Formats: sequence, C-alpha cells, structure tokens
Amino acid sequence: MDVRVGDVLQMKKQHPCGAKEMLVLRTGMDFRLRCKGCGREFMIPRLKIEKHIKKITHQDGE
Repeated sequence: MDVRVGDVLQMKKQHPCGAKEMLVLRTGMDFRLRCKGCGREFMIPRLKIEKHIKKITHQDGE
C-alpha cells in the first residue's frame, strides 16, 4: 500500500469526534496520524491501519 507523508486517508470507521479523514504525519512500521476533525495525533501500527483505509488522497493530487 502506497501511503506517504502528507496524504489524507479516508477511513471506514469514524474517529470518536465524528471525522473520517486522517492526515499522515509519519510512516514506517507505525503511522502517526492527525484527525482532521479534532486535531488529535496518535500512533497506530501499520497492519491495523491498512485494514481500515477506504481511500487515499495523495498530497500531489493523484
């Protein structure tokens, strides 16, 4: 899965604040994401997050 820093991920399930979009701040074995709704930042393992991604919007507009 091609996820890069700066991409916006649309998730299948929503964050507790109600937003479904997350901004990628860091990639690797763990992802650091920022919720586009409330601004909370969190780390989550790659294997867990890849199951919940619905759509990837790349920063360069692809």
